[in-house]
Amino acid sequence: MSIVVNIYYSGKNGNARAFAEEMMNSGTVAKIRAEAGNEQYEYFFPAEDSETVLLIDRWASQEAIDIHHNSPMMGVITELREKYDLHMRVERFISEDNIPGTDNRYIRS
Repeated sequence: MSIVVNIYYSGKNGNARAFAEEMMNSGTVAKIRAEAGNEQYEYFFPAEDSETVLLIDRWASQEAIDIHHNSPMMGVITELREKYDLHMRVERFISEDNIPGTDNRYIRS
């Protein structure tokens, strides 16, 4: 099982996308992906909302998240969020390892 955190960053005038691009281009995303326990750190752009960016952030445990939250990366992220004046909405999930058979019939591999 993993902990999945969806973070919706919203701003104005393309700031959310600019934030994600700076996170990637600065190497910050690569450093976060290299942290122990990180399983996914990816940005997505909603088709119907050009002022929002979705981050899917997945971790192996709460301990890994806590270590990340106390790392220098959080200072970088916080600074960039302020720079781009972004607001956040957060959802948190515990993932299941097995997809029920009733769902599998709808999945095309």
